[in-house]
Amino acid sequence: MKKRHFVITLVLGISLFWSGSAFANETLPSNIQWLSNDDAPLIGSPDAKKGGTYRSYLTAFPLTVRTVGPDANAGVRDAILANRLSLTTIHKNTEEIIPELATHWAYGEDKKTMYFKLDKRAMWSDGEKVTAEDYQFTLDFMRSKNIIDPWYNNYYTEEIDKVIIYDDYTIAVVSKKALPELHLRVTISPTPRHFYKGSVPKDFVKKHNWKVVPNTGPYQISNIKKGKSITFSRNKDWWAKDLKRYTGRYNVDKVIYSIIREETAAFEYFKKNRLDAFSLALPSFWHEKAKNMEVYTKGYVKKLWFYNDTPRVSFGFYLNQDLELFKDRNVRYAFAHSIHMKKLLKDVLRGDYTRLEQSTIGYGKYTNPDVKARTYDIEKVKQLLTESGWKRGPDGIWQKGGMRFSVKVVYGYKDYAKWLVVLKEEAKKAGLELNLQLLDGSAFLKMVSEKKHEAALIGLSASLRPSYWQVYHSDNAHKPQTNNLSNTDDPEMDKLIDQYRITTEEDLRVELAHKIQVRSHEIGGFVPTFVRDYFRIVYWRWWQFPKVPATKLSSGAFSAFGTGIFWLDPEIRKETLAAMKNGETFEPELIIDKTFKIK
Repeated sequence: MKKRHFVITLVLGISLFWSGSAFANETLPSNIQWLSNDDAPLIGSPDAKKGGTYRSYLTAFPLTVRTVGPDANAGVRDAILANRLSLTTIHKNTEEIIPELATHWAYGEDKKTMYFKLDKRAMWSDGEKVTAEDYQFTLDFMRSKNIIDPWYNNYYTEEIDKVIIYDDYTIAVVSKKALPELHLRVTISPTPRHFYKGSVPKDFVKKHNWKVVPNTGPYQISNIKKGKSITFSRNKDWWAKDLKRYTGRYNVDKVIYSIIREETAAFEYFKKNRLDAFSLALPSFWHEKAKNMEVYTKGYVKKLWFYNDTPRVSFGFYLNQDLELFKDRNVRYAFAHSIHMKKLLKDVLRGDYTRLEQSTIGYGKYTNPDVKARTYDIEKVKQLLTESGWKRGPDGIWQKGGMRFSVKVVYGYKDYAKWLVVLKEEAKKAGLELNLQLLDGSAFLKMVSEKKHEAALIGLSASLRPSYWQVYHSDNAHKPQTNNLSNTDDPEMDKLIDQYRITTEEDLRVELAHKIQVRSHEIGGFVPTFVRDYFRIVYWRWWQFPKVPATKLSSGAFSAFGTGIFWLDPEIRKETLAAMKNGETFEPELIIDKTFKIK
């Protein structure tokens, strides 16, 4: 039987709400100071045109379209989540708070509570209204053991205390502790209570593996071809389409992700006009394959080099400390000193990248400049392993008892192979045997998320502010489906992270962040590789952008759901296709934008 939601208003103005289990008696504080921000600068262009299809690709078909639970960390997950709006968000250039599903917000004196006035216009993609109960249901959903996702179970239990409902369109979200920049932690997204009929089924993981959940954003999955493609279509009746802040955004009618398992094959698809853009981040593409390709020299496609200013991906080797080999810190250090990044950066990556010194880069004063990555040093490897009782075997590889200094490195992109081979040869000189294993993207993510790897080469995406609990706290070690990929379990680290999470005074938070970075370096479970402060792409010339083609926080120009500020010009497309047919050409164009380049 479907639960009903009763509202009883008393003479004194106190509302009683029944959510199906118990009554709550809540009234808004009388001193609330409501805030809003509808005047933030536009990031889209008023000249943008609606229509057309943007064609992109994934290197592996996802194992599910769920965003929680086993195997949910697939490439399409970010696209799905980008279409689930939060209460507020951060402007991609100014980093100020702007509305999404809330029109107004306010801060409680306890520094734990934020109050929100919900936008009464907000609708789910299936036409149902978004109400306060959908936010309460987010807690019920994320805390449910039926989703089989310990990270979300923990976060929504240990971090979020409760959601208070005052009426259908007024709520408060309460953190378990006082926090600085509270809006970054409590502006949760709603979960469609009506879709799940008020509860999470016991067979959720299996039942909802391929179910498309109603969302609040501009696009929704409209077609799934197993093993071949996933299509998102723009909701032309999207409730927020006429709001000022979305001017010139979310312009294409469809986004199609085809499955193309190799980057080189995807590049060929692009040149044949079967994809609309292609990343030229890898030096082999920028300096060789795309340098003088015909479609560029004839002006049919353009290149863009855009400098951004955003927290950087922590890309490197995550060493599994549950493995007997890596329980010894000296061995972890020896691994790091066996990786010849200087040679790789100079000889293979052509100076396009710089050394990543540690995992917290791009966070201003939160980044500890004194933490530096370990460098290639054969003598240091010898010293460390000798101290731990290792000896070099007849084949030059270090040995101890029945163990060899031999590590399987798993990775998910074929193009990494060229430079991993270089690292392998240099590591062998230091007495480390690297066994390289390329996996299909989905298989790679599954292995890593289940902590079955020895060493995984992967980049963890960065949050707007440094976040350490999910990557380095013991709460997330020795269990699957968490981001503690190195299985770091260190009491001193836990203490620092726990302090960092509850501290509201910024200077102390910065100090603790620096100490956490030092401790992470001392533990040595993460071996950083390289970083860049830009992105490079090539795209067909009919795609248009605002004057500044991307935002400060952009990681790419064709973020269809995050910013969505590009658009297709049908006249330029018609002109270009006719020119290609008739043998006419245009001037090649390389755009270099330094608007947000860090000085």
